[in-house]
Amino acid sequence: MVPLPLFTRRGFVIATIRDVAKLAGISVSTVSRYLNKSGYVNAETEQSIKNAIEKLNYAPNQVARGLAGKKTNTIALILPDISNLFFSDLARAVEDVAATYGYTVIFGNSDDQGVKEKRYIETLKQKYIDGIIFASNTFGHDDAEMLTKLGIPFVCLDRGPDEQNFSVVRSKNREGAVMAVQHLLDVGCRKIAHIYGPQHLITGKERLIGFERSVQGFDWYTPTLLEPADFRIAGGMKATERLLERHPDIDGIFAGNDLMAVGALKALNRMGIRVGEQVAVCGFDGIQTTEITAPELTTIAQPIYDMGALISRLLIKKIEGTLEEDKLYELDVKLIARESTLRRKNI
Repeated sequence: MVPLPLFTRRGFVIATIRDVAKLAGISVSTVSRYLNKSGYVNAETEQSIKNAIEKLNYAPNQVARGLAGKKTNTIALILPDISNLFFSDLARAVEDVAATYGYTVIFGNSDDQGVKEKRYIETLKQKYIDGIIFASNTFGHDDAEMLTKLGIPFVCLDRGPDEQNFSVVRSKNREGAVMAVQHLLDVGCRKIAHIYGPQHLITGKERLIGFERSVQGFDWYTPTLLEPADFRIAGGMKATERLLERHPDIDGIFAGNDLMAVGALKALNRMGIRVGEQVAVCGFDGIQTTEITAPELTTIAQPIYDMGALISRLLIKKIEGTLEEDKLYELDVKLIARESTLRRKNI
């Protein structure tokens, strides 16, 4: 008769590897070899182990197995700002895809602080994490070299320390900016301003380049139609106020992300300016918030879920040694036209 296992949880008996070995009449090391596929086990012994596992309803402890083989089927996703719905939607996709491959995801919020990110890396490498997705903006060459030496696979969102040697996933930011400007022109705008994001970020930089290339040929264009902000709602509000002080005749605003566009809507509403009819506003990202603003916000939508799904698959392929090569993946964006620009057609 097999004695009851020593460990219980919430009233349920939990079998251990020792219980399996005892019931099968073999050594613990033989069961371990079978579970980890790390050595030869003959067919008769395999069947005995399978029968014991089934009878005891044994579930291998993934953490313990991972510590032994330095693999825990766990990946980490480091985000710069989880309060931004772009990153929460991205995280959902990463988690969904990882789960289909049997991986668990740990999330970390770096607040775009290099010190905080390095602390995460130090902690994660001690936990035998299988791989890391960096969606933060402070990941650099030193971090990449350290992880490479440790043998910890990683992939990056938007930009990597060296896009020739690492897998990077992002959307076509320049093309999206050109698309936004063309839409504003198509609905009747004749003087368009741009609220641009931080220039140390590839998204802010590429979208500014796309805007400038689209408007430099117009006689109404001047660099004073550009205003920096921080990819946040409050920054978008302040930038809009400054732009209108300099150019009261602005009739179109392209904001470098949706949160700044929401800030532009708030500022215009407070100033009594009718959004769409007097000033058209277009954002960039395609987050859910754009559907609940008043008016609903026109945006250049990134394929957020597809980006998260792709970056998750790439990391798992790297972990499992099946990724053929590291390269840059740029995904298409699309215009979603809503009330914040479409009303201009009635003028």
